[in-house]
Amino acid sequence: MAAVSPTASAGIVTQVVGCTLPQFGELAHADVAAFAAATEQLGVDSLWVADRLLAPVDPTALHAGMRGAIPEHYRTIADPLIALTVAATVTTTVRLGASVLVGPWYPPVQLARQLTTIDAVSDGRLLPGFGVGWSPDEYCASGARFEDRGALLDELLDVLIALWTTSPVEHQGVHWSIPPSWVDFKPVQRPRPPIGLGAFTGAGLRRVGERADCWLPVVWASNHVDLSPLHAQRNAVDAAARAVGRDSAEITAQVRVNVAPGTPLVAVADTTRRLADNGYPDSFVELMWAVEDIDSQLEWIAKFAAL
Repeated sequence: MAAVSPTASAGIVTQVVGCTLPQFGELAHADVAAFAAATEQLGVDSLWVADRLLAPVDPTALHAGMRGAIPEHYRTIADPLIALTVAATVTTTVRLGASVLVGPWYPPVQLARQLTTIDAVSDGRLLPGFGVGWSPDEYCASGARFEDRGALLDELLDVLIALWTTSPVEHQGVHWSIPPSWVDFKPVQRPRPPIGLGAFTGAGLRRVGERADCWLPVVWASNHVDLSPLHAQRNAVDAAARAVGRDSAEITAQVRVNVAPGTPLVAVADTTRRLADNGYPDSFVELMWAVEDIDSQLEWIAKFAAL
């Protein structure tokens, strides 16, 4: 949803805003194709998915901010890769992103083929993003070791890049091995799709600086959003990039703006404008907590576009 923010000290800043696809809670039963087509017509610039596997009754861990239980939204979950595929078939211009897929849950050869197919179907509009997640219970259900999550993600990225850029492909790693094999089905984007990474910890932010093409941070919308934590995380990313000889300016950012129930629409607009004015012009809104049916979400997005 292309709009222009107010004039900042450095001049006019272009603001680019997307939204998430219906995927969690009652929204999981929605018509993803109709929603994707409608939001593109409203001017949305990107459509996004996230990743959850299940909602344990007695969780062994909770994400920061959760109050004693897994949110009910996570009891009903549509598959992110299938949702992106559906959206790809009914849109022509929007970017199709994941913020984020929990990479260690996925066998890399199969995941590379799935993501390559989405990139091909969408004619090169895929922006895959990855993270390590936070739930030991979901790792148990996926068959991956929670204790190995960082190493698993690093090796997954190695394998994805090899599968996307070389043929024949060969990989001998700690967790996966690929015998010399022809893999000629490659993404439309060359040399490969940009890799996004989401992280909050020191190790995760270092990985972003060392490996990512795009950083995938998160803020909550408010009338006076505090961007100092975001800036501190960006500084850590930039320092890690410089430490390995990378140009940190080449690492873009796509900021997920979570919208809590009762948040005024103008507060969300103010948040995305402030992000744009402070060096984060690309953002997308997550409405599942605040707007729980498709018609209301489309109405919300139309009003947001008008702002």
